[in-house]
Amino acid sequence: MLTLLGVSSFAFVHWRRCSSGSCNDAGFNYGPVHPVTTNAEAELEQYAKEVLDFSSHYGGEGSMSYTMWNAAGAPSVFPSSGDFTHTAVFRTYGRWWEDNRTEQSFSRTPHSFYSQDFLEVAFQEQVFPTSVTILETYHPGAIVQILACSLNPYAEHHTTDVRWEVLWAGEPTKVSSPQARQFCPPVRQISFATNLLRLEVNSTLLDYYTELDAIVLRGVRNHVSSITMPIIAKTTPKMDRDSTGNDVNVGNGYFDKLPYELIQLIVSHLAVPDLCRLAQSCKLLQRHCYDPLQYIQLSLQPYWFLLNDLSLGHLQSRCTLLQRLNMSWTGNRGAVTAGGFCSFIRACGASLMCLELSCCHFLNEACLEVIAQTCTNLQELNLASCDRLEPQAFNHIAKLAHLQRLVLYRTKIEIEDYDVVMSVLSTRCRTLVSLDLWRCRSLSERGLSELMSGCVVLEELDLGWSSALHSGSALHGGSASFRHAARRLSRLRRLYLTANRNICDADLEHIATHCPALERLDILGTRLVSPAALRRLLHSCPRLRLLDVSFCSQIDTRTVQELSTLFPNVSIKKSFTQ
Repeated sequence: MLTLLGVSSFAFVHWRRCSSGSCNDAGFNYGPVHPVTTNAEAELEQYAKEVLDFSSHYGGEGSMSYTMWNAAGAPSVFPSSGDFTHTAVFRTYGRWWEDNRTEQSFSRTPHSFYSQDFLEVAFQEQVFPTSVTILETYHPGAIVQILACSLNPYAEHHTTDVRWEVLWAGEPTKVSSPQARQFCPPVRQISFATNLLRLEVNSTLLDYYTELDAIVLRGVRNHVSSITMPIIAKTTPKMDRDSTGNDVNVGNGYFDKLPYELIQLIVSHLAVPDLCRLAQSCKLLQRHCYDPLQYIQLSLQPYWFLLNDLSLGHLQSRCTLLQRLNMSWTGNRGAVTAGGFCSFIRACGASLMCLELSCCHFLNEACLEVIAQTCTNLQELNLASCDRLEPQAFNHIAKLAHLQRLVLYRTKIEIEDYDVVMSVLSTRCRTLVSLDLWRCRSLSERGLSELMSGCVVLEELDLGWSSALHSGSALHGGSASFRHAARRLSRLRRLYLTANRNICDADLEHIATHCPALERLDILGTRLVSPAALRRLLHSCPRLRLLDVSFCSQIDTRTVQELSTLFPNVSIKKSFTQ
C-alpha cells in the first residue's frame, strides 16, 4: 500500500511585503535599519528582510495567505490578535497529524530536541545580537529554539566555515491565552556578528495554529570585549601513557566481566555524539560503539548544523546494517554534497526501509538515482520541501517497488490533471489507506469518483483547499461527490474538507450515517452547515475527537460552547479575528 502525501505543483515565487502589508513583485526590500540610542553604542533594530528557508506553511506556494513569506518586513497585524491571512503559519498544530502506524520515532533522539518545524530569515546588516523579539499574534508558545549563523547571505564571497550558535532554547509551552504577545527571551552572547536567524518550533501543545507577524533583531555593530562565553571543549581525549612512553594497561574493570549483550544494551541508550565520545575511552567500548547493531536506525536531524561529508564518511563503516535513516534538514549551504551523500547511501543503503530527507537542498537527480538503485527494499521516503529537485528527477522513484509511504509536499512535481492520477490509484493501489490531496486544485468530482471506485479501504483523506470539488448542495448544483465518498468509505477515521465553501447539512448527514469510526473532521469555511447538523454528527460519531468549524458562518461561539459542554471528549475548534 502506498501513502501519497502532499503531491502538489511547486512554483517558487519571490514576494515582498511593505510595512503597510501590501505586495510588490520587485523583490524583498523593507526599508532602512532603524537605530535606537543606548548608553553604550547605537543599537540597531531590524525587521527580517527576507525569508530564506522553511520546513512547511499552511498557505499555497503562489500566495501570500498564511505563508512563511509574511514573516518578512514590519508587522501588519500586531498588536491585534486572531486568525489573519497575512501572517506566517506552519502546516500543523497539536498532535492531530501524528500517526504511530506510519511515523515511528527514531531511537537515540535527544530528549532536548523538540523541533518539528523551522524558519530562517535574513536581515540587512550583521550585528552582535542583544535581543530577538518575535511578534506572535495567535496561539503563541511554539518557539523552542533561536539560532544565529556566522554566514552573511548577502556577501559576495561565502566562507566555507559556517557556524551556528544557539541564542536561546526552551521546551514547548502552552500559553494560557491565544492573544498576541511579544516573545523576547534572554539571548546568550556570541562571538560573531550575524544577520541570519533560525527559529525552530514545536506546536504539539497548542490548541490551534500559531501565527507569526514579524521578527525583530536588535544588536550592535562592534564586538563588546566584556562578552563571556561558555567554552565547549572540542579536543579529542588522549590515551594515558606512562613515563617510558608505553601504553598503560589498566584493564577495563568490571566491564570485562559483563556479558557483551548487556554492554550493548547500556550503550544503546546513548545519543550519537555521546556514542562517538565513548568510543574514544578504551578499545573495549570502542568495539561496542562501532558495532553495526548500534546503528540499525539513525537520526541525524538533531545535528543538522554539525553534519558534513566528513561526518558521513566516519559513520560509513558502522552503518552497514542501517534500516532507518533520518537526515532531514541536514547538509545545506554546502555542508553535505551530493557526492558525499551518494557515497554514504551506496555503502550503507542496501538494507534501508525508511529514509527521511525533508528540506535536504543538496539532493539532485543523481541522489535519487542512487537511492533507487541501492535501496531496493525502501518502504518509506520523505522528500518534503526538497524544492530544488527538478521534476524529471522524481522518475527514479518509480523503481522503488515496495514503497508504502511517499511524501512529496512542496516539491516541483507538476501535475496538470489530478483526475488521471486518481484513476491510476483506484486501479493499482486498492489497498491505499491514507491520501493527502491538500491544495490539489485540478481535482474534480470525476477524479474523486474514480478514486472511490477502487480505494474503498481509505482511512485518511485530505481534500483541503481542493477548490474544484463541490458538494451536492442544490444551491450550487453540485454532483453529490462528498456524499458518494461518505457512502463508499466506511472506514474513514480522518476527513479534511477544509475551505470547501459549499459543504452542506446533507453532506454531514451522510458522513454521520456511513462513517461511524470518524475521529477527525475539518469543515473550516463552509457557509451551509447548521448547528442541528453538527449535533446529529456528534451523536452519530462517538469516536470523534477533533472538529474544526472555524469561519463557518452559521456556527457562532455560543453554539461551540454548548456543543463542547454536551460532548466534552471532542475538541471543537473555532478561530477568531480581533
